[in-house]
Amino acid sequence: MSAPFDSKQSIGLTRELIEVLFPIFEQASAGAIAVDREGHITWINTRYASLLGIKDPHTLIGRPVRAVIPHSRLPEVLRTGQPLLLDIMEHHTQQLVVSRLPFFDDAGQVSGAVAFVLYDDLQPLTPLVSKYRQLHQDLLAAKKALANKARSTRYSLNDFAGASPAALEVKRRARLAAGRDMPVLLLGETGTGKEILAQAIHSLSPRTAAPFVGVNVAAVPENLLEAEFFGVAPGAFTGADRRMRKGKFQLAHGGTLFLDEVGDMPLALQAKLLRVLQEREIEPLGSNQVIPVDVRLIAATSRDLDAMVAEGSFRSDLYYRLNVLEISIPPLRARLSDIGVLCETLLEAICAGQELRAEVTDAAINVLECYDWPGNIRELRNVLERAFTMGEGCGTLDADAVCRVLPKVVCGSNTTPETTAARPLAEVLAEAEAIAIGAALKSCNSNRSKAARLLGISRSALYEKLARLS
Repeated sequence: MSAPFDSKQSIGLTRELIEVLFPIFEQASAGAIAVDREGHITWINTRYASLLGIKDPHTLIGRPVRAVIPHSRLPEVLRTGQPLLLDIMEHHTQQLVVSRLPFFDDAGQVSGAVAFVLYDDLQPLTPLVSKYRQLHQDLLAAKKALANKARSTRYSLNDFAGASPAALEVKRRARLAAGRDMPVLLLGETGTGKEILAQAIHSLSPRTAAPFVGVNVAAVPENLLEAEFFGVAPGAFTGADRRMRKGKFQLAHGGTLFLDEVGDMPLALQAKLLRVLQEREIEPLGSNQVIPVDVRLIAATSRDLDAMVAEGSFRSDLYYRLNVLEISIPPLRARLSDIGVLCETLLEAICAGQELRAEVTDAAINVLECYDWPGNIRELRNVLERAFTMGEGCGTLDADAVCRVLPKVVCGSNTTPETTAARPLAEVLAEAEAIAIGAALKSCNSNRSKAARLLGISRSALYEKLARLS
């Protein structure tokens, strides 16, 4: 039996068959439309015209369908000859569930297409949407469990939420790093998302199918660090396992090793790490065997490595080896415009698996933007989770709910837009820019090169802005 929509067939769904089925589909739908092979409207019923806000459907005949319905995918159906049996199309504030079918002439060429609006309200689909969300949450949970077991990643670049210029610059550099097999150094305060970015770089890189192994240098006792990195040979010391215990470099072979808080690494281990990076081989503790390793290194720290190099607490040669590609992650106070999208992302994660939904009001976001967030995104999540819990599962977090869990000095000030007199936009933007530049310079100890990287602008652009401020 031939497939009716197989482009290799000489005849597909014909106009005659469409004409037979059309009255049935039209009666069961909330609107119907037909176009010719050039994508011009040949027919539209009154119900579809009403959905589009058109009183007289005859005025639409002969017009290109995209001129009337900007998001229509009928031209795609005409081009490919393939149906789109179920799709959600947005038109202004409406969400329409649409089905689109091509029809063919006797020569097997597409001669037109029809579309039917199956639903003009998504409410009847609520059980289906809820089921999809549950399946999606179950899939995410399974992926996280598998990632923990198989040493793979849980995060992608989409998990680094934000659309501010500073956030977009971080994502641009992350994509650049993913395409090059070189060491990467992530610089940023605690809670800014360094591990998310490290996993995202690995996920986008050619090593994505290989292990991603992370280790927090600050969390491992100093006397165990060497064994943690390079492994332990059988019987290396009293009580040692009779089998070889692999270190992180061996576990990450072929993939990525993420060293978090690398600034806390003792000097003795820094020398050994440098040798591994240069020679690409390790020697397990208590062994004379040299084992080759192929590892891409991503390091991260919240400390000022430049100052540590100057004072001698961090080796300069290791610093230059690690800092082949540097990515400075700005603190949350330097990208307050991202708080809205961050709240959406974090609340979705907080509610995952609980069959709950939460949203934050514009007034609440205005309050959150008045705080300087010393704990960055990690603190923001903590605040949202506390507000959600204190609200006993209420689906909407308003300004009052947020104020209950923020320091009183924030909510006690009169800096929110509701109580501030309107000012020219240029003046407000200039003031916000000056505050952001001041905060960046302060966090970088007036190092202008670092401040420029933190703000996501060039050094010359920073100098120009500083000249205007002076």
